[in-house]
Amino acid sequence: MNATEVLRIVDAIHRDKNIDKEIVFEGIEAALVSAAKKHYGEDSDITVTIDRKDGTIRASIDGEELDSEEAVGRIGAQTAKQVMIQKIREAERDALYDEYEDLLNHMVSGIIQRYEGGAATVALANVEAILPRSEQIPGETHHANERVRATVYEVRKAGSRIKVILSRRSPSLVQRLFEQEIPEIADGVIEVRGISREPGYRSKVAVSSSDARVDCVGACVGVRGNRIKNIVDELAGERIDIVRWDENLEVLIPNALSPATVEQVILCRMLGRAIVLVSEDQLSLAIGRRGQNVRLASKLSGWDIEIMTQEELAESIDRAVQGFSQLDGMSVELAEKLVEEGFLSYDDLSIIEPDDLMEMGGLSEDQVNVIVEQAEERAEAAEAAAAEARRNKREQERLTAEVAEAEAAAAEARRNKGEPEGGDEVDGVAEELLSGEPGELDAVDAGQEPPA
Repeated sequence: MNATEVLRIVDAIHRDKNIDKEIVFEGIEAALVSAAKKHYGEDSDITVTIDRKDGTIRASIDGEELDSEEAVGRIGAQTAKQVMIQKIREAERDALYDEYEDLLNHMVSGIIQRYEGGAATVALANVEAILPRSEQIPGETHHANERVRATVYEVRKAGSRIKVILSRRSPSLVQRLFEQEIPEIADGVIEVRGISREPGYRSKVAVSSSDARVDCVGACVGVRGNRIKNIVDELAGERIDIVRWDENLEVLIPNALSPATVEQVILCRMLGRAIVLVSEDQLSLAIGRRGQNVRLASKLSGWDIEIMTQEELAESIDRAVQGFSQLDGMSVELAEKLVEEGFLSYDDLSIIEPDDLMEMGGLSEDQVNVIVEQAEERAEAAEAAAAEARRNKREQERLTAEVAEAEAAAAEARRNKGEPEGGDEVDGVAEELLSGEPGELDAVDAGQEPPA
């Protein structure tokens, strides 16, 4: 291995593997030192340096300089080569790791090589990545040779290679698609201020514009909805709500709850909760299917949102004041102050900061501890009652289903015999199945249970 050959090897590795030349030089030096120790002994003090300009190798053992040809010859070219290959592989791995770590939460595009067991192997520019089932959009399927776009979710070293995990569930994928499809975002005129997402179902994206002449919502939708349609298609039909961002929470929260119409927003800052008042006909729309709309709006605004009608709020306030006033050490005035701050249940009261309660009521630490302990006990009792109510409700539903099955079976039997519909036998079965104490199955869910 002469000086010219060293420089040629370094340059070739640098170009082919995209590894910094200094890393290659250090790898060769380490390889020569490692091989020399095997020849001269592990306890030998061996140093090897390579001139970065002319490739000259200099070696010394226990302070005594060796002729470069003699050093390389004695070390053994084959041993040095094996160590050097290992070092270069590690350097190549580290370079790839750094490259993809810089791409975390950025979008990449690749071709699916294999799709087995729900997981896809994706060929990127210079590495194979994994798109696991857990990071795919629910309901979508993939096939070999399909082009797919995803964000880099995780990168980790695995021996001499790296493992890249991709995701199509991450909110960052929505943001990158917006940046790609909407030039105003790429140019910095429109900014994505927040994203909340339930992959495959619905996302809310809050945007703002730094130019008053540019409508941020209209620009994201595009002419006849062409821009947002491209994003929706990429996300397997996922619904996307574009929300106009506002620093004022009393404006942002109604925007986030769109398409529902909001009457009033009450901010309970001590609890980080917003009570949103809507009319009766807007209640289900504001909450959304299975609570999806309010859940996404809460994530987007960073506040816990509770949807109520005016009547429900009035009832909750009355019951809260009455319930709190029954606690030892609690005055009606303090109960009213707590309700004004948004505390509407024993569960809320059980998590209050003791210092805040001491300041609000002019109470001692011992008095506060007594109040909080009572609130915790009553909150646990309410939760237990609600759990029992849910069990009773499920049992009622089961019994109702059994009655329906019995009626259907009896009706079918009568039809087969040519008898008229109806019969005392079915009525008797229904009466037996549904018999029980009145009101036993009518308990209120804990989430709606006010203190009383």
